[in-house]
Amino acid sequence: MPHRCGFFEGSTTVRHFGYLSASDTGALFEAPPEPFGRGSGTGLLSVALGATLYMPASRPALAADVTKQAAAGVTSVVACLEDSIADDRLAEAEDNLVAALTELHGDAAAELPLLFVRVRAPEQIPALVARLGRAAAVLDGFVLPKFTAERGADFLRAVDAADAARTGAPPLLVMPVIESGAVLYAESRVAELTRLRDLLHRERRRVLAVRLGATDLCALYGLRRSPDLSIYDVKVVSDLIADVVNVLGRADGSGFTVTGPVWEYYGGHDGGPERIFKPQLRQSPFLEHDEPDLRGQLVSRAIDGLIREVTLDRANGLTGKTVIHPSHVGVVHALSVVPYEEHRDAADVLGSGASGGVLASVHRNKMNEVRPHAAWARQTMLRAQVFGVAADGVSFVDLLAASLRR
Repeated sequence: MPHRCGFFEGSTTVRHFGYLSASDTGALFEAPPEPFGRGSGTGLLSVALGATLYMPASRPALAADVTKQAAAGVTSVVACLEDSIADDRLAEAEDNLVAALTELHGDAAAELPLLFVRVRAPEQIPALVARLGRAAAVLDGFVLPKFTAERGADFLRAVDAADAARTGAPPLLVMPVIESGAVLYAESRVAELTRLRDLLHRERRRVLAVRLGATDLCALYGLRRSPDLSIYDVKVVSDLIADVVNVLGRADGSGFTVTGPVWEYYGGHDGGPERIFKPQLRQSPFLEHDEPDLRGQLVSRAIDGLIREVTLDRANGLTGKTVIHPSHVGVVHALSVVPYEEHRDAADVLGSGASGGVLASVHRNKMNEVRPHAAWARQTMLRAQVFGVAADGVSFVDLLAASLRR
């Protein structure tokens, strides 16, 4: 993963599972992940984000933490100046962020992930870019919180102003966060989502992905899900997720990538919320792949809930996930690798040359319909390009175990 060099010449290139040895990569992948970077285009780059790790911008060793996590497999990082920073510490956090990004820009040996900053107000965007000067070369864009049709226009104008000061630079990318009452409340939802769609379409060249702020959305009703439940069990929020995908995530070429919301739980079980329900993580895949202890480790750290939620994210049209702990990254990325059989099905659908009809799957266990499955197949191929295709017989268990052993 070479360092981003110069002022705006060149760009970072990253690759998922780059920390694996050549022998592990050969054993685990039928087709290994391909490198990607700013030149890949937003369509591929949005799928490649994977687990986007949020860090408070106030971290004392922010620059070192970024490079450490990049070496460990994190390919997209957000330095947060919003809810993770107390109001009276904001100026201090901004100073720390500018110093950290300047340090990263000056380190010729640094291996950098894609880097974004979550601001809290539009005016921070041009101000930060101006303070960074040449060091703005390490910045790929901004996360725009509590994004509404009204407030979002101010954010986007601020990004335009910052871009104008970066002559010769690639456009800054943005990831608006859907987390306001305007989209959650039933009486205003459809009108607000329609206005958001119109606004985002006008700025399509710079919109990388739409993010979902589940914590803020739950807060509007005083809710918080337990580790036994997924966000899809919180109906007032899951209904909104369905509507966001409906309006903003269509697969007809007009939609955007919508990312999965954060999973809040990590670490050991001791001192955490009491688990009431049995884990829904089957034992047989772990026994079949000679990893009997791995399941217990995942359950004790509430990672079984994360696994279930990532699976439900994909089933509901979401790609990638916001994460707040490094232990979540390997899980999200292992689940993002395209299984061998799934890749064969997608290749058959796209390579059939037919305008319709039904094909038997390679394992003769499902039907592949050419027209209805074409959009799914194209999305699967994008994911295969950046996360790779698992070798025949390799499962999520194998990929996760290899990630944890690194």
